[in-house]
Amino acid sequence: MFEYKTSGTCASRIFFDINEGRVHKIQFEGGCNGNLKAISKLCEGMPAEDVIKNLRGIECGSKPTSCGDQLARAVEKAVEHQSKQNA
Repeated sequence: MFEYKTSGTCASRIFFDINEGRVHKIQFEGGCNGNLKAISKLCEGMPAEDVIKNLRGIECGSKPTSCGDQLARAVEKAVEHQSKQNA
């Protein structure tokens, strides 16, 4: 299970797994409950690269980031970490 401390969003942390290149068990701590449940459900089982591609750069109002963007950043870091572990 990966844990990511967010920055600039109402959600404070994101938890998730990556198995065989796919993202699973996404959970947000804090934030807009309904929207984050929807993001989690839509991204369940999605290839990590697609989560990054689809969510990276999304803004929330006047904020330069969003919970989706933070999830993309978290997944990106997790993929990098896994790559280093497997090298």
